[in-house]
Amino acid sequence: MATIDVSPGRQTPVPSVADSVKDYYGKVLASSADLKTSACCTDVAPAPHIAAALGRVHDEVMERFYGCGSPIPPALEGAAVLDLGCGSGRDVYVLSQLVGPGGRVIGVDMTEEQLAVARRHQDWHADRFGYANTDFRHGYIEDLEAAGIPNASVDVVVSNCVVNLSPDKPRVLSEIFRVLRPGGELYFSDIFADRRLPAALLDDPVLVGECLAGALYTEDFRRILERAGCPDARTVTASPVTISDPDIDRKIGFAAFTSRTVRAFKLPLEDRCEDYGQVAVYRGTIAEHPHAFDLDDHHRFHTGKPLLVCGNTADMLSATRYSAHFTINGDKSRHFGLFPCAPADRPATPGTDAPSGCC
Repeated sequence: MATIDVSPGRQTPVPSVADSVKDYYGKVLASSADLKTSACCTDVAPAPHIAAALGRVHDEVMERFYGCGSPIPPALEGAAVLDLGCGSGRDVYVLSQLVGPGGRVIGVDMTEEQLAVARRHQDWHADRFGYANTDFRHGYIEDLEAAGIPNASVDVVVSNCVVNLSPDKPRVLSEIFRVLRPGGELYFSDIFADRRLPAALLDDPVLVGECLAGALYTEDFRRILERAGCPDARTVTASPVTISDPDIDRKIGFAAFTSRTVRAFKLPLEDRCEDYGQVAVYRGTIAEHPHAFDLDDHHRFHTGKPLLVCGNTADMLSATRYSAHFTINGDKSRHFGLFPCAPADRPATPGTDAPSGCC
């Protein structure tokens, strides 16, 4: 049986892949209109507060944006946020407004042409926002230490369709969990494949640049995260990727691709959802979510309504910046076995009670 090495390494990014990506995003693409698939762009309407923030971002920054989702979580005021593969800085400038003058946002990217656009408009945005809290650094997401990001120094890491472009994804995820503070959150959008893709496809600069050839097989992503110390990541949203270009479809159309937004926390979680009889109540205090809060695609918390949750979910809500917005009743002093908690596209564990809590 074929195997794949998903252990973290320390090698320098493969020059051919890195150079291909830099050339595609720095020289080949003039704007997002030049993309050939829906992988590196999104037609999902942003939430109203994000749409308002986008309206205050410079036009040139917007035109040079490439991404596959809206990886911007709530409750960010005062947070230190790191944007991996920030490109022209669109999400950095949105995040700048959401964290406010008491927070800070660092963008890291390896493409000088993209960073030049982002830096060119720093003063413009600072004047418009009334404060300066952004920092753009040239570097590789596989080596955040070289970019000057210390251990346990940020509250949130975001990334918009960039991890798939890395030739060393285990190292990227290892670096993310190194720089996150305990209880910190990784919240990112990216492209995932339904199978392992032939390595030869990485030689095609268009397939790489369109975020397809480097897409992770979903099960390998889960394994890499486990080795990085995160046994429970949650899918927030998912949608199929459309390949409308006949040449691209001929080369890679044998696989199915999905654009997913995923969140994971730097917490000592268990590898299964365990039942401790805990109940979570959302207080409705996150400004942009007054009536309900979606932790993921199978946890919707209606304001004031108690919901039975597994131990991992209880920790995600009580040991992170979300703790101010939730009341958790119960502890882990008594165990009731496996919790019937499963994503929307996967049934709960056979033999357990019907999913009356999380799902």
